Amino acid sequence: MDQDFFQQVYLVVKQIPYGRVTSYGAIARYLGAARSSRMVGWALNNCKMNIDYIPAHRVVNRNGLLTGKAAFPGNNTMAEMLLSEGVKVKDDRVVDFKDVFWDPELLNPELD
Repeated sequence: MDQDFFQQVYLVVKQIPYGRVTSYGAIARYLGAARSSRMVGWALNNCKMNIDYIPAHRVVNRNGLLTGKAAFPGNNTMAEMLLSEGVKVKDDRVVDFKDVFWDPELLNPELD
């Protein structure tokens, strides 16, 4: 596992605004590793080991599906966390995905 890549993923995920979501692929593209969306998923699955809070619940697949929900305790935790931020979820899919999608490429967050 590439810990440096994982740390870069965590820095991007920390920039996702409250009430918004992004995708594994968007993060991978932003980091210059367009074919590494699965590695982004692995990083997020391991973020429990990070001492900082990483809002991994804000990362979904390219279709808005909550494919990472198994990494959270309980079957509905990821959906509940998104709902608490005002992101509508139905049948494990973000409703109005395009409206709440946050693209790190367009907003160009400053990573420190």
